[in-house]
Amino acid sequence: MKRRVLIADDEKNMRWVLRQALEAEGYDVAEAADGKEALSGISEQEPDLMVLDHKMPAPDGMEVLRRLRGKGHRFPVIMLTAHGNVQTAVEAMKAGASEYLTKPFDLEELKLSIEKALKMSELAAEVDRLREELEQDWDVEGIVATDQNMLGVLQTVQRVAPTSATIMLYGESGTGKELVARALHRLSERATRPFISVSAGALPETLLESELFGYEKGAFTGAMTAKPGRFEMANGGTLFLDEIGDIGPAVQVKLLRVLQERTFERLGGTRSIEVDVRVISATNQDLQQLIADGAFREDLYYRLNVVPITIPPLRKRLDDIAPLVAHFLEKYGAQGRTISPEAMRAFVEYQWPGNVRELENTIERMVILSHSDEIGLDDLPAEIRAGVNVCDAGTRCFVLPESGLDLEETEMDFIKQALERAGGSAPKAAKLLGLTTKTLEARMQRFGL
Repeated sequence: MKRRVLIADDEKNMRWVLRQALEAEGYDVAEAADGKEALSGISEQEPDLMVLDHKMPAPDGMEVLRRLRGKGHRFPVIMLTAHGNVQTAVEAMKAGASEYLTKPFDLEELKLSIEKALKMSELAAEVDRLREELEQDWDVEGIVATDQNMLGVLQTVQRVAPTSATIMLYGESGTGKELVARALHRLSERATRPFISVSAGALPETLLESELFGYEKGAFTGAMTAKPGRFEMANGGTLFLDEIGDIGPAVQVKLLRVLQERTFERLGGTRSIEVDVRVISATNQDLQQLIADGAFREDLYYRLNVVPITIPPLRKRLDDIAPLVAHFLEKYGAQGRTISPEAMRAFVEYQWPGNVRELENTIERMVILSHSDEIGLDDLPAEIRAGVNVCDAGTRCFVLPESGLDLEETEMDFIKQALERAGGSAPKAAKLLGLTTKTLEARMQRFGL
């Protein structure tokens, strides 16, 4: 992807010369003739770097720089001026300029300054990312789990995390495979090193190969500079390969070699690069079936599947639903709000095909759309409400007696239960029963309720 440079200079010839030079280096170049255009251009699309003239009309370069930094823009800015002096240079650097060049300057010097500033910016972004990752509570205790099925998974995580074993995570989409992978990393000796995540299913094979192994300048059309791959970025740390069953044959071969020899070459390169990376993979597919179909290498499977961990779907960890609901209510700023018993029962009875991810999205939507202190059955999506039964005050729903039943008596019992659950409110009870209030009141009158 081309890096975007914004040239802000009131001299048309200067902008033309800089555009030609930078486009020849593979940059995407935009122009601004004054301070107002520069600020407008940034609001439309933030550049990766800005070349800014000191003396410009409305406002000048120094004021543009102050406004950018005041609004939190952190991309590097190289200041140009025809009237350089030490005081101006110091002022520009204090205002947040990455470098200060005096006109006339050598184009090669400017190119080197741009390349250096971009590299420093990328390094700063990586440091921030690592700091945020270390500050997050990605240990096992950060995973919500009270159900025995999930607690068993966490016990395995705690045992294998300190080892160097390659791990395969199995589970349906939305079960939290990446969260478990992060917990494995956080509990390992590599916790202070990078955790790099790649979704293999989201990228075509050619792009995935360049993402994983990087490429050299000129390796393909558009490769204007060399770029390290995810394996290099994860060196010393952990690489999480999600949707591993979707990778193609060419990438499988290179991945097998990295696991075996800990070395690889970038695309278009000949130099062997050595890495020390722990690989954690994840899939929602049956890899053994893929092997039988000839779509996945058996030798790669055994390299990746040293320690298999299966994460249960949400429908098999019912004891986790209530604590997860509380967790997501707190996450989305609704700590003081509650879930009605009917709504919680609906959550437990629903099958959750999207698993924890679907539950989180549902809670977020309910928090936004519901304005009452208690989130009730009516606030739930229709597909979750669909399978709800009207139950008694305990945990049992109505069960057909072996000796048969009297239909009128059964109907009256349902109405009584609904009224009790609705606190005596006929309109609420009618909603529970799927009746209109008028129909319910007529039946209540018939039964003398």
